[in-house]
Amino acid sequence: MGFGVFIHRSDSIYDDSPAEQYQFPKQYLGRVQACVGDWIIYYEPRKASAARGYFAIAKVAQVTQDPKAPTMYLALIEPGSYLDFINKVPFSGPEGVIESGVLNEAGRISGRAQAAVRPISVSDFNHIVAIGFKEHEPELPRIDEPSTLGYGFNDGPQAPFVFDQERGRTTLLSLRIVRDRMFRRLVLQTYDKRCAITGLKLH
Repeated sequence: MGFGVFIHRSDSIYDDSPAEQYQFPKQYLGRVQACVGDWIIYYEPRKASAARGYFAIAKVAQVTQDPKAPTMYLALIEPGSYLDFINKVPFSGPEGVIESGVLNEAGRISGRAQAAVRPISVSDFNHIVAIGFKEHEPELPRIDEPSTLGYGFNDGPQAPFVFDQERGRTTLLSLRIVRDRMFRRLVLQTYDKRCAITGLKLH
């Protein structure tokens, strides 16, 4: 298993649905199979109109041959694992490229940056995910006292996203920690910050 980067364009000619499946040709089969059971980051290149950069993560459940296109394959995404980033993560920032694995020995961008599917190191993965999910100003922070029951949400300082500690707990780290931090934000966005009972707008 290993982390990967999948290039996806909103105007793609492939039969892609980022939250469900990723279609790719046979030349990338080995790279995609290496990601089965692990996490990938979706990236939309700068050449695409309104490019989003690194924009989401998802977990690859399995790889299968596309029954509709015999020369193509599908990476099936684990249901419920797809998560959009809060922030758009660009290919490069003030300190250079975000994904150091695309650089060659001379420190220049290599042909690996053009690959539709490529492996990504744990450190690069952590870096991109940390930027993507960073909340600069929590929406509607709670002002009541933290729960004393030992469970629920903790609205204290956001802990860094670290995926390389205890690899066996990757699912736990991602599906619980990341989702817990995102749950309130997603609910607020879904209901336009309105109370589901009274319809009053929250401020």
